[in-house]
Amino acid sequence: MRGVTVDYAKAIQDAYDGFAKGDPGPLFGLFDEKVEWIEAAGFPYAGTYVGADDIGQNVFGRLQADWDPWNVIPDSIVVQGDRVVAIGTYSGQNKASGKDFEARFAHVWDFSGDKLRRLEQIVDSAKVNEAL
Repeated sequence: MRGVTVDYAKAIQDAYDGFAKGDPGPLFGLFDEKVEWIEAAGFPYAGTYVGADDIGQNVFGRLQADWDPWNVIPDSIVVQGDRVVAIGTYSGQNKASGKDFEARFAHVWDFSGDKLRRLEQIVDSAKVNEAL
């Protein structure tokens, strides 16, 4: 998108910070109408979700239902053009099993101008599944 200047690193950090405070607004405010959200194969919620409603219900709704807490802490955020890669650690406790976990993740965020059009999750799914 011509003429759009976005500080992608700040936008992504604001999204993670909002999530940590229970405020999905900064993240959902980035979404393109047809944003694609890809949860890794082997992850409990594996699949591709399209649009804010689908992502809200089938990713974040399920995280909230199954985990307390669910933490997403990025260690680094790297920007190259319209692509952002965040690397960090998930942690949490499964409500049903009571088991805790920590797992490394990478999130690949693809933008078009100021809108997120695609996120791909890469994660050590085995660590998450052990807590189930």
